[in-house]
Amino acid sequence: MQYELKSAEDIAALVNKLGFLPFFRGEIENFSIEEFTPPELWWGGETWGPWEWKGPVIRLAHCAYGKFYGGKAMYISREWFPDFANFRRDGYDYDARMDEGIARRRDTYLMTELMKEPSLLGKELKARVCFTDERKKGYEGSLTHLQMMAYITTADFEYARDRHGKEYGWGLARYSTPEAFFGEDFCREAYKRTPEESYDRMFSHLSAVLPHASPASLSRLLRL
Repeated sequence: MQYELKSAEDIAALVNKLGFLPFFRGEIENFSIEEFTPPELWWGGETWGPWEWKGPVIRLAHCAYGKFYGGKAMYISREWFPDFANFRRDGYDYDARMDEGIARRRDTYLMTELMKEPSLLGKELKARVCFTDERKKGYEGSLTHLQMMAYITTADFEYARDRHGKEYGWGLARYSTPEAFFGEDFCREAYKRTPEESYDRMFSHLSAVLPHASPASLSRLLRL
């Protein structure tokens, strides 16, 4: 399996084709944007590449993007994210996790603020949460943990603009809950199967599109 990614459109199409697409190379060979991108685009410079295309890819594919794979970035298509969330969450939406008393307190600080809004820029979310030293210490870990559990996705990236209107600098992540980002259809789809059924569906799909990957590697891709 080999692809050449030269545009945001190429990446969006591959996300929808494979369902899951890590940003960085990992233990499964030929399964990342890094491996499929020409070096001159990967390393950037004057030419935009995958680093700057993250927002456009999310918009084009209407997909999830976040630290979903070993604490590192991965795109997941709209088709497969409900099963992914169902499995990673073990069937619990976040309100149910709080009601059952199994939500981590430091995670709940963050989720409580994010669930108040359709989305928040990372700096806005951090300002709302990190107003004590205790909360500052746990913020980054909670943000990654909640993405890994599929309670948070990246809705877009926003850039500063110079006086000519040209974007520059690193994009600022705008975070959302999948419920807010994908809407009511996501809520209906996410829990219509058991977590085990969602896992089996994803595993079968990935085995078909990644025949070179070992079962153990696919399991590590899907599990926390």
